Amino acid sequence: MSASRHPIALRLERQVGEGTRLLATVMALPLVDGIFAALVLAGAVSTVLGMIEVGLLIFGGSATLAVVLAEMEGTRAEQVKKVLLVGALVIPVAALQAALAPTIESVLAMAIFERFAALVILAIAAKTASASIGEYLPNPGAIIGLGMVASFRPGGFEFGLVAEPMFVAYGTGAAAVGVGFALGVALLAPWLRGNVDIDRFRFGSAVALGILPLTILGVIPTEAPLALAVLGVTALLAFSPEGADSPASGTGDDAPPAAADGGALDDADPDEAPDAESRAFEAADRAVGSVEDGDGSPGASDGDRAPWL
Repeated sequence: MSASRHPIALRLERQVGEGTRLLATVMALPLVDGIFAALVLAGAVSTVLGMIEVGLLIFGGSATLAVVLAEMEGTRAEQVKKVLLVGALVIPVAALQAALAPTIESVLAMAIFERFAALVILAIAAKTASASIGEYLPNPGAIIGLGMVASFRPGGFEFGLVAEPMFVAYGTGAAAVGVGFALGVALLAPWLRGNVDIDRFRFGSAVALGILPLTILGVIPTEAPLALAVLGVTALLAFSPEGADSPASGTGDDAPPAAADGGALDDADPDEAPDAESRAFEAADRAVGSVEDGDGSPGASDGDRAPWL
């Protein structure tokens, strides 16, 4: 497995440190910069499939996978406790934002805000796929801020809660799906480190994340879980076990010649090795002497020499 350094996780690590704080920052970031609220307002978590998509792509995804596998220390039980501690923070805040969605919606022109929400998700997908591209893109929080300014309607403010409890359940469930993803990674971490290519999963999840805005804008029906399907294919393609009969292992019929030579040396008689080595050095000395001597001693004659000697 390649030692992946996830662009987003690496940038956050420089700011907040490693381990539990980094995982909490990665999973709570959609709640802080308004991405989750934008998805709730856009109706992205109004179905069970939408809940799973948002949970895996926004709260879970390649950044969470990279942090748990590469940055979190401790035993498996300790890592599980850290993930549950982060989940105890993320899930209630997600439930509160989902419940207050009508209040937020009352002061925003949703037709404008949805376009900014789609744009910020595309920016995150690009940053996930390539760190070099992400350097030229604005911060997701700045895009959401501009979207709120552009769609702000102060005269329409009205405090309210979600009338349909299932919408709150879906929003809370999305955060729970992300926490469950991180928990599964922590439980399977020893196996995943040797069988999953993080870079391949990162790129595939970026593609799946880039499809999610099409659902928000209504280009793809919410009933068609295209992003979820892409993520599933990505998980299959990222599965890359280190086979025991790979060329590097030196087993099987395709073993490299170096392994065969090493075996021949191991089988040789140790008493004959010094004599063979001394004979090789003597032959080399005679060859060098024949080239340097121009008096026709044991080397080739002047007429037989190669023109570059």
